[in-house]
Amino acid sequence: MKAIFFDQTKSIFTLSHSKPSVKKSEVLVQVHYSGINYKDALGVLNLAPIFKKDKIIPGIDASGTVVESQSSAMPVGTNVIINGMGAGEERDGGYAEYMSYPASKLIVLPEGLSLKEAMLIGTAGFTAALAIKRMIQNGQTPEMGPVLVTGSGGGVGGFGIQVLSQLGFEVYALTSRMEQEPRLLKLGARKVLDINKFNLSSRPLEKAEYGGAIDNLGGVYLKSILARVHQWGSVASIGLASGAALETSVMPFILRGVSLLGASSNNCPIELKREIWGLLASKWKPKFMDLLSSKEIKLEQVIQTSQQLIELKISGRCLVQIKTNSR
Repeated sequence: MKAIFFDQTKSIFTLSHSKPSVKKSEVLVQVHYSGINYKDALGVLNLAPIFKKDKIIPGIDASGTVVESQSSAMPVGTNVIINGMGAGEERDGGYAEYMSYPASKLIVLPEGLSLKEAMLIGTAGFTAALAIKRMIQNGQTPEMGPVLVTGSGGGVGGFGIQVLSQLGFEVYALTSRMEQEPRLLKLGARKVLDINKFNLSSRPLEKAEYGGAIDNLGGVYLKSILARVHQWGSVASIGLASGAALETSVMPFILRGVSLLGASSNNCPIELKREIWGLLASKWKPKFMDLLSSKEIKLEQVIQTSQQLIELKISGRCLVQIKTNSR
């Protein structure tokens, strides 16, 4: 079996690994596709402590077919999605031709999605959808004003823009890559804002400009966004590209009723995961799937491509094809 196998004790990668065994209540999945998420790239490049084991196969996403099963609930031949739940962090992940996984944590591929489309969406699309789901549950409506999406040139941002737009929200995209403006407008953004012109004010409250936001940046950007959200708007925090610290004021919360929401893909309850994947296969399925992926690579190119992703040389999703001739 071919896989990217990382030994942290030696800080080396190899492209070989034995075929995994299947324990009770687990299945063996032949992986067709995976993807490179920001978290994957951080782990692969050893830029953050993503891996919880000394020896591990990375890859927090995968889609494929069950070829061996120790669970009656997940028979051989079932097409499935593996999305977080410890994959590529606490146990071997999707950068392999085969992976074992607990049947109870699998998502059966919903009707309306192919295995390839599932990984074009991947954790990036799922996280964006989870953020939107939480915002809507918290009362966010299009009438409250435009929703700001930061880090819009990345995978999460692209999905956030498209799904919000399809649901009737006006979307403003904040990016450091203004050359992406035509693509972001086609995805559904009403305006594309240059991050270099974004006012990072230190005031606890500013003029309210946004009905809500999906923030991939954190740090000073999240602080500034909170100060600009209209009454009862929601801000979903889903990333830390500009820093994990948050030094803010209680003013947006106690004077405008703003809500700060978290959206954790990895440990999202499995039933909610399945519900959101069902939405992504139907009502929330992106119309411009072709605009969400900028690159399709082979397993051997994961490390090099991870570096390109961190250096912002890739926009949108990066698909990893594991099984030849998959669709």
